[in-house]
Amino acid sequence: MIRLVDRKKDVVDSEFAPAGIDVNTPHPARRYDYWLGGENNFEADRESAEAVAEAFPTVRFAALENRRFLRRAVSYLTEEAGVRQFLDIGAGLPTAGNVHEVAQGIAPESRIVYVDNDPIVLIHARTLLNSASEGATAYLDADLHDADSILSHPDLHATLDLDKPVALMLVAVMHFITDEHKPYELVRRLLEPLAPGSYLVMTHATDDHLTQEDLAETREANQRSGIPFQLRSTTEFTNFFTDLELVPPGISSVMTWRPETWRAHPRPEAVSMLAGVARID
Repeated sequence: MIRLVDRKKDVVDSEFAPAGIDVNTPHPARRYDYWLGGENNFEADRESAEAVAEAFPTVRFAALENRRFLRRAVSYLTEEAGVRQFLDIGAGLPTAGNVHEVAQGIAPESRIVYVDNDPIVLIHARTLLNSASEGATAYLDADLHDADSILSHPDLHATLDLDKPVALMLVAVMHFITDEHKPYELVRRLLEPLAPGSYLVMTHATDDHLTQEDLAETREANQRSGIPFQLRSTTEFTNFFTDLELVPPGISSVMTWRPETWRAHPRPEAVSMLAGVARID
């Protein structure tokens, strides 16, 4: 058994941390796990998460709404668009309703490749590899910054047929790619080998609803969090979908993208997360 956190003391016992894991450096996957109520996170991840929460108190709600969007998007792509292949980059730690669980629950023959670069995710990858017998899943230990290492990976080509449509999932991950790392070029490179009829699925934190004072406070909090992070406007987010055919309702809040049922929810600024799904012709 891997013991990561002693909840009574609220400290990480590094003696029990798996080899190769830096318990003192926060990681986006583990921070997201903390916001979702998981236990696979360290003190550094929690401190980073709380630094963000100081400036954005509804961040936990935003993480939950983002996860709900992922499930709706995968359901739409599988059930209505007929997609049977998914490339989920920045997959994060397993939680209820992973891409393969949703897709294979509708179409058991669906095939999914997960990508992440956190050793903790790798340890739990067996959960992500629990595929229906009719389909397949694979996990790549790779970095989003290096698109070529992902696209050339033999396990990707053993699992997915790039001559057939693939849904590229970039859910709550591109805001960790700051401008100096050329995020638009990166997304275009990932889309380049995908067949017509493929889809891009993306969510992204936005600064649309922030005053200049709030924006300055949020940027300062992100710097203190220790994880590179960049908010983008609706216009900047929309630019990721240039030359693609957006699925209605187009660019929207994660809360209002094809909701399954009506339910009470707060204003979009409480989530400040944009969503889009688009088809490659």
